[in-house]
Amino acid sequence: MEGDKLLIIDDDPRNIFALQAVLKARGFPVVSASSAMEGIKILQEQSGFKVVLLDMMMPEMDGYEAIGEIKKLEHSSVIKIIAVTAQAMVGDREKCLAAGADGYVSKPIDVDVLLNLVQ
Repeated sequence: MEGDKLLIIDDDPRNIFALQAVLKARGFPVVSASSAMEGIKILQEQSGFKVVLLDMMMPEMDGYEAIGEIKKLEHSSVIKIIAVTAQAMVGDREKCLAAGADGYVSKPIDVDVLLNLVQ
């Protein structure tokens, strides 16, 4: 399904594994990256991404900085960025949305909430 690919950017392989399992079971083509830099490189080299699930807390480049870099890409306007974070304190959702995320889901991930955001 070209144009429906999902990119998971998360530095924890367990999170990638769990998200991939859920999304692939629902028929979504999924690509993953273990760092923001790797994810941005994938977005530069490949097209057809619909959604990026972006971990906000990563070493080197966090999700907040990555959102800004992704938004600079030429085809970024068609990509929905969903912040995925263990930060579920008051104001965290607003901070992610203010940084440019199109959606927000906290860990542990509620699969129904995630699927609603993805579709």
